[in-house]
Amino acid sequence: MNIAAAANETLAHNSNLLVYSAMAVYTLAFLAHMAEWVFGSRSKVGRTAAALTGQAKAPAAVAVRTAAKGGTAVLERPKVITRSAPGSRDVPDGPGAAGGTEKGDLYGRIAISLTVLAWALHVGGVVTRALSVQRAPWGNMYEFSTTFAAVAVSAYLILLALKKNVRWIGLPLVTTVLLDLGLAVSVLYTASDQLVPALHSYWLWIHVSCAIISGAVLYLGAVATLLFLFRDRYEAKLADPTGKQPGAFATSVLERLPAASSLDKFAYRVNATVFPLWTFTIIAGAIWAGAAWGRYWGWDPKEVWSFITWVAYACYLHARATAGWKGRKAAWLGLIAFCCYLFNYYGVNIFVTGLHSYAGV
Repeated sequence: MNIAAAANETLAHNSNLLVYSAMAVYTLAFLAHMAEWVFGSRSKVGRTAAALTGQAKAPAAVAVRTAAKGGTAVLERPKVITRSAPGSRDVPDGPGAAGGTEKGDLYGRIAISLTVLAWALHVGGVVTRALSVQRAPWGNMYEFSTTFAAVAVSAYLILLALKKNVRWIGLPLVTTVLLDLGLAVSVLYTASDQLVPALHSYWLWIHVSCAIISGAVLYLGAVATLLFLFRDRYEAKLADPTGKQPGAFATSVLERLPAASSLDKFAYRVNATVFPLWTFTIIAGAIWAGAAWGRYWGWDPKEVWSFITWVAYACYLHARATAGWKGRKAAWLGLIAFCCYLFNYYGVNIFVTGLHSYAGV
């Protein structure tokens, strides 16, 4: 018979210290990211557009000329860049560099370094929590939240290591990680302890880890989708024939994001890549349910909302692939799908009673 050992209080305490230390360093990374955007915003409008076309010395987005044409001055409309030139990036290196200052870019690089340090502390806290009870570190909402945030940062850093142009995710990522960890340590915290017998299964490692990885990557897609909506509106105002232009604050921020079409493409690729893993997550859960409860599907609230989330993302991908939905309609559908994922995690666990409620918060 398998007898669960008592939690190692020393390791559990060290885990808490590591998580709090990670939060402190994430806060420094957040301030550095803010400095990147602030110092990078002192450039002329259109720096990003210039980077897109490879004409850094002639910012096309703000080119305003007058020409004699029948004795009448002609004002040329700014050109809105929606696709990057072949072999070029949408922004030079990140928001600070795209903003046009070396100082802004320097703060961005400092922010990345701090994020890596915070991530190392964060992962250490997750691993130490697992070692304190000799099991997977996602047996309750506190552990799930801390692991989820660690995986989201891991995915971001992997993309950076692969030389992908994703530094623009840094600020929203660090902000939401801080919120997630703050909620975990203040509201969702659960002392390190063993789980109920029903959760002592190798499927805990398979099913829940897939759910965490899927959600973390879908989160990156949701961030890109949300930023796409802002950037798309910004580009629409630049192209507005009535002359209505975006405000100075919106311009200083949104000009340093990738083009709207690139954000839309990034979100689609991310969601499409991780969708098969989310499908496997549901299948693995059904297999585990069959072994634990004697049935593969029982319309438990968690099962229902997992399926609703799957349907929402399937509709999003199907609409993109067959109906030709791109842009804002697809973006809203993608955000709705991610909201379903969030409700499946927070809403169902906190407000709905079901067979998955035995783990508590």
